[in-house]
Amino acid sequence: MSVLLLLAALAMPMSAADASAAAPAAKPPHVLLETSVGSIEIELNTAKAPISAENFLQYVKAGFYDGVIFHRVIPGFMIQGGGFAADMQEKATRSPIKNESNNGVSNARGTLAMARTNAPDSAAAQFFINLVNNSNLDYPRAAGSGYAVFGRVVSGMDVVDKIAKVQTATRGSYGDVPVEAVVIKKATVQ
Repeated sequence: MSVLLLLAALAMPMSAADASAAAPAAKPPHVLLETSVGSIEIELNTAKAPISAENFLQYVKAGFYDGVIFHRVIPGFMIQGGGFAADMQEKATRSPIKNESNNGVSNARGTLAMARTNAPDSAAAQFFINLVNNSNLDYPRAAGSGYAVFGRVVSGMDVVDKIAKVQTATRGSYGDVPVEAVVIKKATVQ
């Protein structure tokens, strides 16, 4: 009789909850930034920074980052891009997003974080890649917020380091601008 119960149990269909528990976890989205000096592949952290990751993906899918430059390069700190064309004209963005800096992810070397103004919830399209461990940018800072990490470089850190070595100058009211533009030719979801 116990064999019959076992066979009956095996023949019963799995519930939706059982099926989802058995399914493998979804692979985090990857984005490829094809730049004028090489390619950088980024893995987005949708679990810890869902708003920031989805915001970035929306800009990528819309082609927003195609043709923008890394407009701020500070060796030993970070490289920043995502907001300016090669002529230093700022691109119009969607509304700013909520700051997710309190997500437990540190601004370590190779991580991608949202750039913002002094207002905590002011990030829109600009991002930066940390060249070193910048734990001073983590939540909480003296001002009460940090910079939200939402991804990490999984391939192309050598390209990031190459960008960090370009010559920079002041252009108009902007400092640390590469003399020769470092362009994101294309950004695509992988």
